[in-house]
Amino acid sequence: MKKLNSVELRKAYLDFFKERGHAVIPSSSLIPENDPTVLFTTAGMHPLVPYLLGEKHPSGTRLTDVQICVRTGDIDEVGDASHCTFFEMLGNWSLGDYFKKESVTWSFQFLTQVLEIPVDKLAVSVFGGDEDCPRDEETASIWKGLGLPADRVFYLPKKNNWWGPAGTTGPCGPDTEIFLDTGKPACGPDCSPACDCGKYLEIWNNVFMEYYKDAEGKLSPMQRKNVDTGMGLERTLVTLNGLDSVYETDLFDYAVAELEKLSGKKYGENKDDTVAMRIIADHTRTATFLLGDVKPVSPSNVDQGYVLRRLIRRAMRYCRQLGVGFEALPALAELYVGKYGEVYPNIARAKDRILDELAAEKDKFAKTIEQGLKEFDKILTHIPVGTFPGKTAFRLYDTFGFPIEMTEELARERGYQLDRAGYDKAFHEHQEKSKAGAEQKFKGGLADGGEATARLHSATHLLNYALKKVLNDESIMQRGSNITPERLRFDFSFARPLTEEEIKAVEDVVNGEIAKAAPVECREMTVDEARAEGAVGVFGDRYGEIVKVYTIGGSKEICGGPHAANTGELGKFRIVKEQSSSAGVRRIKAVLE
Repeated sequence: MKKLNSVELRKAYLDFFKERGHAVIPSSSLIPENDPTVLFTTAGMHPLVPYLLGEKHPSGTRLTDVQICVRTGDIDEVGDASHCTFFEMLGNWSLGDYFKKESVTWSFQFLTQVLEIPVDKLAVSVFGGDEDCPRDEETASIWKGLGLPADRVFYLPKKNNWWGPAGTTGPCGPDTEIFLDTGKPACGPDCSPACDCGKYLEIWNNVFMEYYKDAEGKLSPMQRKNVDTGMGLERTLVTLNGLDSVYETDLFDYAVAELEKLSGKKYGENKDDTVAMRIIADHTRTATFLLGDVKPVSPSNVDQGYVLRRLIRRAMRYCRQLGVGFEALPALAELYVGKYGEVYPNIARAKDRILDELAAEKDKFAKTIEQGLKEFDKILTHIPVGTFPGKTAFRLYDTFGFPIEMTEELARERGYQLDRAGYDKAFHEHQEKSKAGAEQKFKGGLADGGEATARLHSATHLLNYALKKVLNDESIMQRGSNITPERLRFDFSFARPLTEEEIKAVEDVVNGEIAKAAPVECREMTVDEARAEGAVGVFGDRYGEIVKVYTIGGSKEICGGPHAANTGELGKFRIVKEQSSSAGVRRIKAVLE
């Protein structure tokens, strides 16, 4: 296998697909564009959902990129050899262009010819078929024709080899996953890539969107078929270089070295210290990218800001465990800015903001610890010596952000034994409630591509325009948007609450534009042309050479869609709530009636 560093692997991937007619597009923001199904961009395909649903992409039908992503569902697993909250996804797409044969063949060629992975090290899985859809013999036949023996082509069920749809309805289809055989012995006669025995390591996934799932759950073949593939940069680097974990790659090794210097401890010698270094390194990298995003996040108690605060404070907690000061986070962040600044220039431009936000959160966390200690001492006056209740420990964590490890340590010093099982139970119940709430909160959205969401999406353009006009402030910037079929939520930069008169004036401007029943106009142009025409957008590195500019009433904005055809379709716009989202960011919730 060819040993490559991160810069070389990114370049090799993009060059390979560029040579095969793919336009190289820039990474999108970590904050999804009007997509309520997730808090963060969790996969390369998320920013492309409108185009997978049928919108025309300005860069064409063959695309490739390296998309930055954040996933926090496995946050408690971070610290092992492979889990990361931030990662980069190498991807290539066909929007109604090529399909299975080209996709599989190019993946095989890239792996075996560019990365020089021996064919006998590869194994693949394909969809095994069920009552809804037939077995994917076409993909299996392509793999075998390329030289993979039949015993390395595994037929697996939907839970293993099926993607989508992204929402309750939409494109979906079988996928083929590509694995590296690690050389470990098979766990039994039925050993396959579906096992967790460690013999097979997934390195690439090719999704074939050839069916459409309707509201009744019925699948029907699509006329316009798409391909979506994803290969994790970090995991591939580990594989190519024969390393044991992502923290030994060039993406992390310098950060780990800094933690070794600050702590005087050696990575790999002590398990607890090693886990602490990994968590600090991972969480600080993620925080750096969220704070430096083109749509920057600030620590807060809601949504993306809450996750960011949790990551920063979890990293700080492990700083205490490792024996280093909280200053370790800004030190690592500065290293990450230096490492990634050339690839993602917005990180370099946001350096001062990143360091300032981390310093501010450090001070806030110190106060949290102080508050938690006072509450802890107060609690001890009400419970007899013996067992410290698990539910009480969870309340300290949930209400005051007081780390469970600190509660356990303090309890032990005072002669108490923590009811860890009770804490774990309370924590699990909280997770389940949060998960259920999130599923309810984020159902629907642009992934469904419905008319209601398209109308609300168009209304966000008019709202953005109206805010700038009423508040007489052209510096107002969109900081996030979340749309369900029932309502829109729009975050924007502004330092104070809106008055009742201002809210009414904003509604009047939006409804005035709706009343004009003007057609929604979409034009493709260069970024420079869009800027010259006064289009609203986060100019910089996130756009390709050609962009879509939507003119909706008085609004002119770079966007991907979907949209209503005419402002008259929107109905009556009404703001139902205006509130703070985080420092310097306000939030409006509104409906169309």
